[in-house]
Amino acid sequence: MKNKIASILQEIENLKAKNSEELENLRIKYLSKKGEISNLFNDFKNVPNEQKREIGQLLNELKNKAQDKFNELKEQLGNSGNVREKLDLTRTADSVSLGTRHPLSLVKNEIIDIFARLGFVIAEGPEVEDDWHVFSALNFAPNHPARDMQDTFFVEQNPDIVLRSHTSSVQTRVMEKNQPPIRIICPGRVYRNEAISYRAHCFFHQVEALYIDKNVSFADLRQVLLYFAKEMFGEDTEIRLRPSYFPFTEPSAEMDISCKICGGKGCPFCKGTGWVEILGCGMVDPNVLDNCGIDSKVYSGYALGMGIERITNLKYRVKDLRMFSENDVRFLEEFEAGAI
Repeated sequence: MKNKIASILQEIENLKAKNSEELENLRIKYLSKKGEISNLFNDFKNVPNEQKREIGQLLNELKNKAQDKFNELKEQLGNSGNVREKLDLTRTADSVSLGTRHPLSLVKNEIIDIFARLGFVIAEGPEVEDDWHVFSALNFAPNHPARDMQDTFFVEQNPDIVLRSHTSSVQTRVMEKNQPPIRIICPGRVYRNEAISYRAHCFFHQVEALYIDKNVSFADLRQVLLYFAKEMFGEDTEIRLRPSYFPFTEPSAEMDISCKICGGKGCPFCKGTGWVEILGCGMVDPNVLDNCGIDSKVYSGYALGMGIERITNLKYRVKDLRMFSENDVRFLEEFEAGAI
């Protein structure tokens, strides 16, 4: 047995392999279940008892050295730069086309990146929500039209469980669990009970932002909006704010940007006005702060929200919203250049 072990050990020390096929043959010969080393272990039962300890140690050393030699040869082949070894012979001869990011993902990531440079962090929440976080905490009156079946999807006819109709529900959850300063951005999918057409869908995507701290003013909001518009649409972009109404902000406004097609001169895209609406915003209503456990006499804040589909339309001129969810490869391939 000792002589056999010494002979195999000498063979292993002199092993060489030119390619992976030879290496695999060596592994089978020495390290497989039916290999020479395994056979020696099988014969170990016939070794006299007084020699078992010595022979057992020699067998273990042989097996370890064989494994080390195999790993050494494998590493040498990996660093050899042998082009033939790097070929995948199982790969199809047809060229494999690379996938691309969805246009909504491209725009969402760009929006998130812009707000991240201002210190906003991402916050997420459930898509199946309760009435409190979607409506009541946000100052929606009990008879507000948004609670009607025409706008909201209810789960199993339960008036308290809905599919969120805006990502503002994420803001209420964050405000309930955290005290200011709060600076978050909330991207996500939302649902509304609308007829599907080229300009509307029963689900779409939003990005909302919330900032709460001491002495936050509308001037702070306007500066953030101007920065966002210039970063997203170009340095020459102008903005205007028009008074509006939202239950959860007061005062409220809608923001327009100068039309990028006509340069503000007026065209069919902007309906001759030179302006295109992109988002809603306003100062957080004190009732909303109090509902979420934040002292409205000490803190103030602003909120803003936009549809990602809307921003994508403005950047890429997509005329039919249904294209975003139909997975037409021809449509998606148009965005291959921006897929990184």
